[in-house]
Amino acid sequence: MQPFKPSFFLKNRHTQTLYSSLFRKHPKPLMEIETYPLEDGDFLECHWYNKPELSSNKPIIILFHGLAGSSKSPYIQGLMSEAKKNDLATVLMHFRGCSGKENRLPRSYHSGDSGDALSWINTVHTNYPNSKIFTVGYSLGGNMMLKLLGELGENSPITASVSVSAPLELDTCANAIDNGFSKFYQWHLLKSLKLSLKQKFEKHDMESLVTIKKGNIKDIKTFWEFDGAYTAPVHGFDSAQDYYTKCSSRQFLKDIRTPTLIIHSSDDPFMNKTIIPQPKELSKNVTLELSANGGHVGFIEGTFFNPEYWLEKRIISYISEYL
Repeated sequence: MQPFKPSFFLKNRHTQTLYSSLFRKHPKPLMEIETYPLEDGDFLECHWYNKPELSSNKPIIILFHGLAGSSKSPYIQGLMSEAKKNDLATVLMHFRGCSGKENRLPRSYHSGDSGDALSWINTVHTNYPNSKIFTVGYSLGGNMMLKLLGELGENSPITASVSVSAPLELDTCANAIDNGFSKFYQWHLLKSLKLSLKQKFEKHDMESLVTIKKGNIKDIKTFWEFDGAYTAPVHGFDSAQDYYTKCSSRQFLKDIRTPTLIIHSSDDPFMNKTIIPQPKELSKNVTLELSANGGHVGFIEGTFFNPEYWLEKRIISYISEYL
């Protein structure tokens, strides 16, 4: 497949990043919902499209969305539709609390939260023993997935994986998104996270678990502040920096033994070029496809009024190599 090359009018990194959310009109795939119970009493909501019979050998792609993403995200619906054209099953694993239903516990999810994903992957692998399992992770979901692949090493049940626009160094990305126009993305994402946190204060004794009072949530302006006040303490990290250091996937790339494609753009407004790994940091199983343009989970070709979604075609092309 040809490398990504946008038209002149779609080269801008913010246009690439925002176009689908603002302009893409896509019929929502009719999904089948599976509620997956977790050992700690919480649950995940997983949305299937083109779900196979248990005895089928139809390949299954497990999707991991980005921060505050869901089955409503255009990149998820687009890939599901493209996969069905190729008779592939897809299932989106919502992170805790992201499906539109609040999760039951004070904790939620984070960029290195690989335990829930591994549990779900193993369950799908057990239930569909004749099917090859693939994974695709976007942004936060891509970072989590790459970390998991490194943790699994040789013991991965996954045939091949694709990561898109992953924030490979979390502290660097938290700094980068706090500058210039990128602050808009930070504001938008934090708006959703802060609302979810306020709702948790209604049901749990949050002040005994986190370092912020409900009335001060509105004052949070950066990811450093949010992760320091909530994400780190409620998930067992010493600080935001401790969380970022332990959960950044860049350090795990050398340990990946599953064939993995990393799709990344040099102009991603959520991060900067310093997070791009050097060849010596990648295991022989990892391929980095770096584009000059593409924004954050963009990669749209064609024209402004007649766009072509290169990203989902590239993902299916890569997965098809292992069928």
